[in-house]
Amino acid sequence: MPKMVGEKERGSAELVPENIEIVKLLMNCQLTVRQVNPRQYVADIPQLSNLEVWFQRPKDVVRKLSSGDLDLGIVGLDTVSEYGQGDEDLIIVHDALKYGGCRLSIAIPKYGIFENINSLHDLAQMPQWTKERPLRIATGFTYLGPKFMKEKGLEFVTFSSADGALEAAPAMGIADGILDLVSSGTTLRENNLKEIEGGIVLDSQAVLVASKKSLIRRKGVLDATHEILERLEAHLRATGQFTVTANMRGNSAEEVAERIHSQPSLTGLQGPTISPVYCKRNGKVSVDYFAIVISILLKTIFPIGGSGVLVSPLTYIFEEETPRWCSLLEKLGL
Repeated sequence: MPKMVGEKERGSAELVPENIEIVKLLMNCQLTVRQVNPRQYVADIPQLSNLEVWFQRPKDVVRKLSSGDLDLGIVGLDTVSEYGQGDEDLIIVHDALKYGGCRLSIAIPKYGIFENINSLHDLAQMPQWTKERPLRIATGFTYLGPKFMKEKGLEFVTFSSADGALEAAPAMGIADGILDLVSSGTTLRENNLKEIEGGIVLDSQAVLVASKKSLIRRKGVLDATHEILERLEAHLRATGQFTVTANMRGNSAEEVAERIHSQPSLTGLQGPTISPVYCKRNGKVSVDYFAIVISILLKTIFPIGGSGVLVSPLTYIFEEETPRWCSLLEKLGL
């Protein structure tokens, strides 16, 4: 039986599904995560037979995928990168689930010796750092941090493992800077810290990750992954897209199509669907308008022109075959 895991709500012994982004995302894909009671960490998805769902701490999601205890997981890319540590068995099936967006970034104080330091290059060139007195970075990312600094050629750096409010570490004198996840940057600013140019280690958001061995060897895992991926792709591709129907004057469908194609933002998925509008005037039927149907982003709707414009939000956009599925099969050699 395939097993999929999602991130357990942080700091809570009780799982509250309606407050968890992954549950919301799956519900939007018509996949209902069903629990017997809210204190259980195991659930199922009725729409996918023989699939177990487990809620675990983020790092445990990755570790159990690597150990083969689980087949699929939804977790932040930063967590996959930190705890996966280059494990070739971990495959990113979908790399942009559009929630949990943040960046893993180096931050230093705005004051003191760092006042005029605004880039990683500036930081590396500071004469203060020696073998006896290295640059001290507080972080919970003790794999990605040293790896990044080594790749950038910074020699005299030490990392101290830390959790919680890292922003206090420089002010307390226990670190020179921090390496942590940043979203808006408000917390950094409120603690007199700043990000530096070239100091972003990783851009992260939620991803769907799988065990390569499970996909190839375990019965039902690849099929379940295919269906989950199709639903995710269809929903996420439709986000922000609208179906627009409008009547436009023209002498022919081709003329109207040329007018639409002259505005690349209005061409839709593959191009407009155009059909004649049969109007009756003075007892005679004639074609004065053509109805166009296109799917476009909201911001491109307003210059469309025409009359009788109807706008409806899209829920799903299904492809004949999703590009990410084709990419996954290629990675698996299938």
